[in-house]
Amino acid sequence: MSDVSTPQFPPVEIGTESRPPTVIVPDAKAVFERRAARFRALAPGHQLEAYLTFAADLSDAQAAIQHGLGAPALPDPAAIDRSISFGMPVLSRTPFEASAEAAETLHRLFDRALEIRMPDAARAALGRVRLAGEEDLARLCDAVLSDAIPVETIAEHVFVGLALQVHFTRAASLLKGRRLEFIGDGVCPVCGGPPASSGIVGWNGSERTRFATCSLCATRWNVVRVKCLACSSTKGIHYLAIEGVADTIKAECCDTCRSYVKIMAVDEDPRLDPIADDVASLGLDLLVKERGYGRAGVNLLMVGA
Repeated sequence: MSDVSTPQFPPVEIGTESRPPTVIVPDAKAVFERRAARFRALAPGHQLEAYLTFAADLSDAQAAIQHGLGAPALPDPAAIDRSISFGMPVLSRTPFEASAEAAETLHRLFDRALEIRMPDAARAALGRVRLAGEEDLARLCDAVLSDAIPVETIAEHVFVGLALQVHFTRAASLLKGRRLEFIGDGVCPVCGGPPASSGIVGWNGSERTRFATCSLCATRWNVVRVKCLACSSTKGIHYLAIEGVADTIKAECCDTCRSYVKIMAVDEDPRLDPIADDVASLGLDLLVKERGYGRAGVNLLMVGA
């Protein structure tokens, strides 16, 4: 593993300075279609090939179930404006109130997942959530949205969480055109969720800008580089990467809180996906944890890893 204590980011050329967007809401269908394609591209020959293929199938299901699904309900415009003005997330996470659309999203995901090839233990967990009553599903939803998934029922919570990703990503997409504001380094301005990872982009008007990506609703928000997304410290930040492997994915480690979040060089490799490439770089997590850092990025498909 290499340790790059002083990160070397290329300077922005004079004449290319820009004012990047503060918040970018997702295109709900495209998010999961791209993610599925990326998982599928990463799978062949990878030591996690079977799992990456499974994840691709799950992402395909997340895209497919949106067809004909009713639009999620948003807070009324006045409530949205109040949340923004007070520096609060627009969407409430807990307690989760399952609308008819949210309930349909859950059951559509469960039914679609039946078609996917998966380990017997995962299929048994899927069977249990399909039979769960409203109260049990509500508890599962609240646990996922509180990032408090019990070890003994990870699989059940992952299936529920995948459906919630669809629900919240679709809700976030409806906020396009709203002037959303930054509310915290490690806090999604739409749903209040933590980031999965962050990336340095090379888009026109946002060259060398860093965006964190929400682990739940896929909203991206602009964050300062060389800064911990867990505790906001700018001291003791350094970067770890696996030697001999393309360093487009690094672990941004903080000596203040002893945590890390992955950072991806999307400007160098636009194929990088904040979820898929996070899973595929599990080896980096294992090595960083050996150094004594705890994972701060959240990824449903890596819970328990």
